[in-house]
Amino acid sequence: MQLEDFEHTDCMLFFDHNTGTNAPRMLHQLQDARKRGAEIITFNPIRERGLVSFANPQSQANAAMVLYGMGITQHRSGVHNIQMLSNLLLLCGNIGRPGAGICPIRGHSNVQGQRTVGITEKPELAPLDKLKELYGFEPPREKGMTTVEACQGVLDGKVKAFIGLGGNFQEAIPGHHVMDPAWRQLRLTVQIATKLNRSHLLHGEVAYLLPCLERIEIDAQASGEQWVSVEDSTACAHGSHGMAEPAGDVLLSEPAIVAGIAKALLPGNPKVDWDAWVGNYARVRDAIERTYPDQFRDFNQRFRQPGGFHRPLPACKREWKTENGKANFIVPDTLDEDADMPATGPDVLRLMTTRGDSQFNTTVYAPDDRFRGVYGTRDVLLMHQDDLMRLGFAEGDAVCISTVSNDGATREVVGMRVHAFDIPRGCIMGYYPECNRLIPLSHHAKSSQVPASKSIPVRLRRSAVVEEAASPLPQN
Repeated sequence: MQLEDFEHTDCMLFFDHNTGTNAPRMLHQLQDARKRGAEIITFNPIRERGLVSFANPQSQANAAMVLYGMGITQHRSGVHNIQMLSNLLLLCGNIGRPGAGICPIRGHSNVQGQRTVGITEKPELAPLDKLKELYGFEPPREKGMTTVEACQGVLDGKVKAFIGLGGNFQEAIPGHHVMDPAWRQLRLTVQIATKLNRSHLLHGEVAYLLPCLERIEIDAQASGEQWVSVEDSTACAHGSHGMAEPAGDVLLSEPAIVAGIAKALLPGNPKVDWDAWVGNYARVRDAIERTYPDQFRDFNQRFRQPGGFHRPLPACKREWKTENGKANFIVPDTLDEDADMPATGPDVLRLMTTRGDSQFNTTVYAPDDRFRGVYGTRDVLLMHQDDLMRLGFAEGDAVCISTVSNDGATREVVGMRVHAFDIPRGCIMGYYPECNRLIPLSHHAKSSQVPASKSIPVRLRRSAVVEEAASPLPQN
């Protein structure tokens, strides 16, 4: 689907995503659709305030779209979950016409854009022969590593170095208590970043922290002030340029740092002019257009037009890039979830993690989560009132939460406080990334290896009382 489809849809189905908290930029389209009378249906174990007024649809629709978030993907069966949503849309003919389609709700634009231009651990998805022809080098053809595989490589000692372009990798991954000691054994860590985070403080034997310009800062290079391109969840690319003065006059841009590393490490290549690419980012876009002429025709002209431009999405035109040229239903092997951590018993709860209201990815701007009535702390666990009573806890009790697993590892977080909330019985919710240490590295989606931060079997027990000043009680 494309961004324009929001203007034509009659119905939106949100699966396991709290748009108000996790994708506030989409609220404009959501509000406009609602004003037109579009029905909004949410499928979520949590009754989120941000979408509560849209919870009661009154008709079927002619054009419906499905929007899904990490509540769908962060499961052992995450890939099958998405396939089943696609099957649902195909059953109703809601792919390939205005106002219909499927849309993953992503965060940072680089999540989409870097995949688009061939940065992937799956070499079969990149035009390797084209890259070899255009740029005179032999692209690597062996499979790269997913996040889970990279972490396992660090633990095994096979991975010796880590280079991060932004992000807060160490805080975002599962199993901090296991990964942290291994991370310090890395020979080299390099972080290219706009602001400090925990990953920069946990480093290898040799460490470089390279500050770079933010996207909101003016990026002046040899040809003048530069524009960059970003891509949203609907494959729409548009231009962006900095407006603020840089924080310092010696800051380099991310492209300049990456090119500098390449020049220092790689042999000279007449087909790759790093200095020219750094001096004028339009040359990078020209290179992208040469590599992907069908998708990025007239890239430098179109990306700065109002609203940008859409990359071609064949499914929007009912063009199916499949072996038989048709849209195919995918039949799962089973409808049961793969319980890789089977755990039963009246005291076992299923943990899901979530982000707070004042949070962007791993960056927490404030401890408050006004949509869920939590103020002054994130060290809380939200659970049904009946579960509180059944397990012998009272509102605000300090607890230790521990993972139920059979691998012998201890995974627990102490000093959390329990809080009654409108959540299904038997479930419990905590905040990301505070609860990441409870997630085993092995608990990931089977096909994609996305860490599965949902459906973690846990138990609670009373713990020492934490200081009030550090963790005040939530407020309703």
